[in-house]
Amino acid sequence: MADSGSPGGETLLFLTDEQLRKGIEAMFFAYRAFTADPDRLLEEYGYGRAHHRALHFINRQPGLTVTTLLAVLGVTKQSLNRVLRTLIEDGLVESRVGVRDKRERRLHLTAEGETLERALSEAQRGRMRSAYRAAGPQAVAGFRQVLEAMMGPDLHKLYQMMKDD
Repeated sequence: MADSGSPGGETLLFLTDEQLRKGIEAMFFAYRAFTADPDRLLEEYGYGRAHHRALHFINRQPGLTVTTLLAVLGVTKQSLNRVLRTLIEDGLVESRVGVRDKRERRLHLTAEGETLERALSEAQRGRMRSAYRAAGPQAVAGFRQVLEAMMGPDLHKLYQMMKDD
């Protein structure tokens, strides 16, 4: 049972299977809309969503290690290496040797990579901005709470690591 957010916790939130199904379907369709614009642009490059995710997180945290990116994306090393190899060969990402630990590979977007990442995420930011404005500030806060509650402790820890201070 989850608390609905009332101060004393006296009101509990009970959801029917039908309400949960509608929420699941809403997430599916929202995700489809959220990825549609970037997918069209990625297709022009012959890239997929894994390339977009890599560009996004490297942009969010320049100098991100390959090990951290592996943890954040939750993909196999082989899969990430394929994506990174393509992005590096295409001049979008640079892999630099770590300053303190020479075994580390630190990832940075090139100017061309920054341009592509900005184009990919601009449509998503616009969609989020419009939805947030339509829903209002309380809904925005509630939506973020729901998403964070769905993450589980391990993913939430990675998410917290990415948040701005």
